[in-house]
Amino acid sequence: MTTAIAMVSTANGGKYIRQLCKHWSHKLDVEQEGQTGVVRFPDAVATMEAGNDAIRVKLVADDQETVLRLQDVIERHLDRFAFREAPLLYKWKVG
Repeated sequence: MTTAIAMVSTANGGKYIRQLCKHWSHKLDVEQEGQTGVVRFPDAVATMEAGNDAIRVKLVADDQETVLRLQDVIERHLDRFAFREAPLLYKWKVG
């Protein structure tokens, strides 16, 4: 298993998580409650939690290639919903 964690600076994290979860819920298994969203991709799980000034994204996948691919997917989708602030700054740590 490969894990990547990103901190994404924004004061609107809860709003973006809700929008993203609603968008992905049409095709993926999604749970969203309050400021937290969990998205289950076929080969990975992304957990997003909004704080006052950032979104914490935790991505867990079977391999690093999948993590890298889904990092890009998450970034593009969050930037789409955060168009007024985009591009957001993503600080990923892979471990």
